[in-house]
Amino acid sequence: MSKLYAIITRDKPGATATRIEKLKEHLAHIEAGLDRLAVAGPLRDADGNFTGSLLVVKAESEAEARALLEADPYFKADIWSDIEVRAFNAAAGDWVGGKTW
Repeated sequence: MSKLYAIITRDKPGATATRIEKLKEHLAHIEAGLDRLAVAGPLRDADGNFTGSLLVVKAESEAEARALLEADPYFKADIWSDIEVRAFNAAAGDWVGGKTW
């Protein structure tokens, strides 16, 4: 049974140009793995500038979640300064139909 893993990345300074250059490849990677994603998208600051990414991945293990990320063209282009992968339990909200307790 799959678990959820939240992945938060932070962009390196000046990574926006590479993000744009690799966007088509990145989106193709995302589309190929849609069945393994609960949600994914870019993080932005108050001015709308890219600052990183957030993914919630369905995987059997943290290693499997990390492998999905490491296959991403953005990872291969080395745009992220920091990557955090954490087990995630969806406990409340629209995704879980209200609350789990």
